[in-house]
Amino acid sequence: MKKNLLSLALFACLGSAFAQSTLDKVNASGSITLGVRESSGALSYSMGDGRYAGMHVEICQKIVAEIEKKLSKKIEVKLLQVTAPTRITLLQNGTIDIECGNTTNNATRQKDVSFLNTTYVEEIRMAVKANSGLTSIGQLNGKVVVATAGSTTVQTLRRNEKALGIDFKEVFGKDNSDSFLLLESDRAQAFVYDSSVLAGNIALSKNPADFKIVGEVLNTEPIAIMIRKDDVVLKALGNEVIAGLVKSGEMSKLYDKWFVQPIPPKNTRLNLPASDSTKAAWQTPNDKPMEDYNKKP
Repeated sequence: MKKNLLSLALFACLGSAFAQSTLDKVNASGSITLGVRESSGALSYSMGDGRYAGMHVEICQKIVAEIEKKLSKKIEVKLLQVTAPTRITLLQNGTIDIECGNTTNNATRQKDVSFLNTTYVEEIRMAVKANSGLTSIGQLNGKVVVATAGSTTVQTLRRNEKALGIDFKEVFGKDNSDSFLLLESDRAQAFVYDSSVLAGNIALSKNPADFKIVGEVLNTEPIAIMIRKDDVVLKALGNEVIAGLVKSGEMSKLYDKWFVQPIPPKNTRLNLPASDSTKAAWQTPNDKPMEDYNKKP
């Protein structure tokens, strides 16, 4: 009997822990941990010395400021670098509280996590050496293609109808900067990934003129800030912040700041104006997965 009561008590405690919202967790601990990326283009990147910047990092900081208002207290903000393979696990187990990177919202991930409304719509293309002569995915036969571990870009490439019958070898970088290094050092002839990430890595490279983004758009993907599954409190608060940025016009200014204007630490430009798809996502707030974006009419 005692054993059964103990089991029931333990189950109740575990249920309470999993039901706890991020705001409850932050209120109890006095701190919040943001998951950031080392080289995710203008959305999230390292500036060295433990400093991170980017549009999603800045939006996350605004969400933190709103959390402080709701809790009526100052909270400590911690930054933890995550990678594509680790980001979901670290969010689920409570190591990070919000993921401020370049994660694609897709149906598979929605089974494990939740997403705030889309803030950026990405186009998947490929970066190559400028002198490679490569301009299309149809030219990748016999080439080495690099993608970042934990991403879905190689599968996207293989599913593309224009890549049917193309025999390429795939290699994986442990993170985006490692993937770009494989291209830079000629261990791969193409890096297939988010255009914004490709542009960011090119802009921050030693010789940006040595690279270019080419080829067909392989996929259109909604990118969003990721939170724990079914955290309705944080989801409502985060979406309220995003809606406020759009309504005030600050979202457009934030985008221009990170994607068009010179960005630190080298004052380089990505020169990626907001696409019609991104603008549409701002004006029609939604957390639709990638599959909805790519349905054929």
